[in-house]
Amino acid sequence: MSVLIRGAAAEDEAAWRGLWQAYLTFYEVDLAPDITAATWARILDPAHRMQCRMAFDGETALGFAIHHPHCSTWVVADDVYLEDLFVSAEARGRGVGRALIEDLIALGKQAGWHRLYWHTNRDNAQARQLYDSYCQEDGHIRYRLAL
Repeated sequence: MSVLIRGAAAEDEAAWRGLWQAYLTFYEVDLAPDITAATWARILDPAHRMQCRMAFDGETALGFAIHHPHCSTWVVADDVYLEDLFVSAEARGRGVGRALIEDLIALGKQAGWHRLYWHTNRDNAQARQLYDSYCQEDGHIRYRLAL
């Protein structure tokens, strides 16, 4: 499997929506369609801070990382919140989640971000194994990674 990671584009909507629905199902969440539509619109809006990187194997979408840089009261450079990271069940354990995080680290270093952080459920053992390979949780189940 070769993984290509790139920014989401308008033609990715159906693939993203399929992954998004699987993500919501994983977390047992039911969102109103207008929230999903607003999220996709924000992702595509170059003036909005929300961004989405997507992982592909050929034409098959494998996962996504929705993130947004924001200012901080603790540092001068932007922090970046990785709000949603998801890899399809079929692609888990094959390095896709790591590739998405590594992509954000590279983008962050290039852009001068200060740190990347995220949250997960305490019982999400598979994700936490990946996250713990980068840094330890800070007691809030929030991960911080200096860039």
